[in-house]
Amino acid sequence: MLISRDDRLSFEKSSPGRRGVILPREKFSRAEPPAALRRQSPPLFPEMSELDIVRHFLNLSRKNFSVDTHFYPLGSCTMKYNPKINEWVARQEKFAGLHPLQPDGTVQGMMELLWDLEESLKSITGMDRFTLQPAAGAHGELTGIMLVRAYHESRGDAKRTKVLVPDSSHGTNPATASLVGYRVVEVKSDARGRIDLESFKSVLDDHVACLMLTNPNTLGVFDENILEIAKLVHSHGGLLYYDGANLNPLLGIARPGDMGFDVVHVNLHKTFSTPHGGGGPGSGPVGVKRHLIPFLPYPLVEKKGDRYGWAEKSKTSIGRVKAFYGNIGVILRAWAYLKVLGKEGLLRVSEGAILNANYLRLKLRDVFPVAVEGPCLHEFVLTLKHAAARGVHAGDVGKRLLDFGFHAPTVHFPLVVSEALMIEPTETESRETLDLFVEAMKRIASEIETEPEKVRNAPYTLPVRRPNDVLAARKPLLTYRDLLREKTVAAETAA
Repeated sequence: MLISRDDRLSFEKSSPGRRGVILPREKFSRAEPPAALRRQSPPLFPEMSELDIVRHFLNLSRKNFSVDTHFYPLGSCTMKYNPKINEWVARQEKFAGLHPLQPDGTVQGMMELLWDLEESLKSITGMDRFTLQPAAGAHGELTGIMLVRAYHESRGDAKRTKVLVPDSSHGTNPATASLVGYRVVEVKSDARGRIDLESFKSVLDDHVACLMLTNPNTLGVFDENILEIAKLVHSHGGLLYYDGANLNPLLGIARPGDMGFDVVHVNLHKTFSTPHGGGGPGSGPVGVKRHLIPFLPYPLVEKKGDRYGWAEKSKTSIGRVKAFYGNIGVILRAWAYLKVLGKEGLLRVSEGAILNANYLRLKLRDVFPVAVEGPCLHEFVLTLKHAAARGVHAGDVGKRLLDFGFHAPTVHFPLVVSEALMIEPTETESRETLDLFVEAMKRIASEIETEPEKVRNAPYTLPVRRPNDVLAARKPLLTYRDLLREKTVAAETAA
């Protein structure tokens, strides 16, 4: 369908001739492009005043859910509050105005900051070196498994064709291993949600390149057999990869490097409180033990006396995984977060996250069954399998929570739990907020018994209620023209 410029339905708030700004002709009249480059017809822009535009976008923002406006118990995502001082630091002109191609001598402050952040991450995780290049957790996973492959190839060990992944893992784990060319082998969980040691031993052999593991796992439980697991993997010549998405409850308490992991990625946009969601930007630095340092991406910062420079590129490096030095804006925010909190503050972060999660778990376990009994760390998983008999599913409860002013938890994950609700309150939420969340969950539990249809049809308070998730992924409406075309087709079909 072609949209004419006069079709004002395409921009409902547009009014012919209305302007938000008028550019002075004396300044811009000389900048006319050549005739061959000029448009033959005016662009299709809405004609609105500045006030109309400000009100339009401000009203849209009020309809959105965000960490600054609502509680976000999104399991395994660690949606904690992002302190605004981090934003202030990242926006300082002397940081934001730097160019990645500047000579080393003119960016010594930034290089010192990158070096300092790496030193902090090494101390927190027990690793020996870090690359700050990866742009997200999944990108960090990809980098880490590429390092694993490079390590085995350098030793001429071509028989390493398998990567072991627990059945409770994040979905990116098997996807990453497969992308790098490995065959993924699933490891079963036991009744307590940990790795089943007998199942693990049955698939462990000299063809295993790596075990990818999150500890604590997606059920929120810590695997106390981790030292034995690491010893078994290493005895067969394999390596251990730590998925750092669940690092938040370990700060100052335990370190992946001490558990026996060889590679770890860290989500700066989760654990270290920099904004994430909406497709980015993020940051997923990857740390390694000493035997994997030669394979790290370049460049790496090194300290030379009282100056900073770039380490000499290793001949076995896997090469760059991102342009320049990573998502510097996100890195800056994480650095500020670490500097404000310090060692003692980070410990309190983890203690608060653990306390909040267990507080909610105990408050809710009589409302919805807990998938794994016993204390959890940063998150826990409820199951709604009993509600399925009344036609209510985990996704329905997530939708109903929106009506009470709470974002949904992670639903239908991990896959080892039927009708799962994975809840992570983080350390930044108050007891008052948690109590309000408990009351909302109790109300929904009552509705499931007395008014299941009400839960199935939620939400009721939002402008967009139940979009078609499949069509949204396969046929997204990315522009207003797409939306207008969809409306027109719907109207013609109805007629």
